[in-house]
Amino acid sequence: MKFIDTHHDQWHTVGGEDGPMAHPPCKSYSLLTLAQWHAVRESWPLQGTPDYKPVGVIVPNDEDIEVIEADVSRLSLVVLQFPKWVDGRAYTQGHILRSRYRFGGEIRATGEVLVDMMPLLARTGFDAVALRHDQDRAAAERALGFFAARGHYQGDVQVTKPVFGRVA
Repeated sequence: MKFIDTHHDQWHTVGGEDGPMAHPPCKSYSLLTLAQWHAVRESWPLQGTPDYKPVGVIVPNDEDIEVIEADVSRLSLVVLQFPKWVDGRAYTQGHILRSRYRFGGEIRATGEVLVDMMPLLARTGFDAVALRHDQDRAAAERALGFFAARGHYQGDVQVTKPVFGRVA
């Protein structure tokens, strides 16, 4: 799991004086809202072209993740939001991105991301987190290793079969 220091992140949102720009310029490591992405998606250079610029999109947890299904091959980063730690809809979004859409880029959790969430974040496809300001990174790393020796009974995005269905 990659831990994001928001003060030193290479990804940047594109805003103006009055909030997000309606039609942001094409720059590397731009992190766009859904509205911004939909405004520029047709003109954004494709991966593999000489003028390609990595782009990411922020998807609110109350948005259907299907809205970016056609774009997953064009995106390098998808940021999924946890506005409250008790709201787990972003887990489902992450799982769908990895298991159904085979998204190979970075899936990042932001918002009310707590240490206790680390194992489930990893199991549902997240590979980067921006911890809430009062959370300890060392504790989060320990939480990730808690089940490593024993494993999980249920399947997840990495090992899809439950324990009883795995070859010993």
